[in-house]
Amino acid sequence: MAGDPVMSDSGDSMKTLADVVAETAPADLVADGFLTVVDAIADGARRVDGLTRRAALAGILGDTGETNVQGEIVQVLDAAGTDAFVSSLRDCGVVAALACEELEEAVFVSDRPDHPYLVMFDPVDGSSNIDVAVTIGSIFAVYRRSDDSRVSDETLLRPGREQCGAVYVVYGSSTVLVVATEGRVDGFTLDPASGEFLHSHDQIRIPEKCAAYSVNEGNQGNWHPEMQAAVAELRNDYGLRYVGSLVADFHRDLLKGGIFLYPGDLKSPAGKLRLGYEANPLCYVAEQAGGAGSTGTERILDVQPQQLHQRTPLIVGNADVVERVVARLAQ
Repeated sequence: MAGDPVMSDSGDSMKTLADVVAETAPADLVADGFLTVVDAIADGARRVDGLTRRAALAGILGDTGETNVQGEIVQVLDAAGTDAFVSSLRDCGVVAALACEELEEAVFVSDRPDHPYLVMFDPVDGSSNIDVAVTIGSIFAVYRRSDDSRVSDETLLRPGREQCGAVYVVYGSSTVLVVATEGRVDGFTLDPASGEFLHSHDQIRIPEKCAAYSVNEGNQGNWHPEMQAAVAELRNDYGLRYVGSLVADFHRDLLKGGIFLYPGDLKSPAGKLRLGYEANPLCYVAEQAGGAGSTGTERILDVQPQQLHQRTPLIVGNADVVERVVARLAQ
């Protein structure tokens, strides 16, 4: 099942994000303040949700005229989202260090043992779509510190399999926050009346049957022949569903069944998506929900990062279809 709906007519009897995480997350995480991290993400998400819904009225459409460390034009909402999440995570009292897509350097908060968490995040994924009211999102990888030594860039260079949790938020027709911990994925919908994220998707599992594939077919002229052949096979078996916003495409494929691909190509051999705060957290979610994620040659969660903003090819979704594509690429 994609996640049994738990919505009541009024929302009054539904559990909150805090209720469910406290009840279902591993006990050691709850004891160490994992719920505090999730609450900080939820607080930032409420702020981004408000900015998104008033973007055209509040003068925050378009770009700042600046370029980020990725070489991408910074959207006004990128900057606002970065401020929202950096402040909420920095001030929550349990996060030692942050890495953010929009910031060249990591943010080091505290070396103290009572700050056991590390967070890597993309504050506003798909922000160039905000001008045309297309779904956007936020993505977070959460790690526990391996020791109490001084935090540094190296502290954040962890393979995705060491994540203790991952979160993403979808800002669309509704705002949905998805939390994954070991063996469990749940979704929470923002109630505009109360401002609470309420439990709307219980124990999400990716459907056994793949329903669609998601890839930018406009790039196929730059794909390697093996990828062209693999996508041709997908085209024969599934419908194409592609929004062009990573979180939106991933969320649909998670709930409906599907596979998302952003391969390396002749122009970008290393891929375009970032390993630490896009591929790793989404592949962690996928695996906890019964799916899989690969670079095309290696499990995403096994890749040892060498730098904060490292890029990677990405194939993620239904495990059997991911395996089929990987096998086709190896031929």
